Amino acid sequence: MTRLVVLISGRGSNFCALAEAVDRHELNAQIVLVVSNRPEAAGIDEARKRGIPVAVIDHTAYADRQEFDRAVAKRISAVNPEWVVLAGFMRILSDEFIEKFAGRMVNIHPSLLPAYPGLHSHRRALADGVSEHGATVHLVSTQLDGGPLLGRVRVPVCVGDTETMLNERVLQQEHRLYPWVLNLLIEQRLQWDQHARQLLLDGEPCDGVELQQTEMNSA
Repeated sequence: MTRLVVLISGRGSNFCALAEAVDRHELNAQIVLVVSNRPEAAGIDEARKRGIPVAVIDHTAYADRQEFDRAVAKRISAVNPEWVVLAGFMRILSDEFIEKFAGRMVNIHPSLLPAYPGLHSHRRALADGVSEHGATVHLVSTQLDGGPLLGRVRVPVCVGDTETMLNERVLQQEHRLYPWVLNLLIEQRLQWDQHARQLLLDGEPCDGVELQQTEMNSA
């Protein structure tokens, strides 16, 4: 079974969505470790309730980013995962760390990338008056939120939306999108051809899969 390590910094809602998908047999994987850089992260208790090992590696205890990243990389490598999954991990990773897990580390970002990379994506989307927003799963690269796009889900922006309202609507769809895309990767239906710099779905070139509001189990 495919082994996942999940990195969190906060409440871990996307981690919980992945764990629930595993429980429902919708994600053919085992979460073998949860890593948090914050000792107070609520997601730690959620992992322990499920009997999933947790490593708390407090970034404030390290002299610099490289030292912290090396400690995290060492702990991850010890459990030999196929995939490293960022789920609300609020640290910018060093190039050294990213290159170590290149091609097998994914992130979910709350926007329709390449629009609105970085922080405050909902606020910026509302300020621009866009009619739709969403979330994107992508491979992690040394460019912030700039790795190859794997999958997206679109969310309408409604009249009167606040940042909080839009965040909650997008987050609900993130919880559907992340396990769906991960399972396509695990089943090797979705693959990134590094040599050709091309995403493939069932062996055919594609620009990424898109999760429909009413569908979860088909590409």
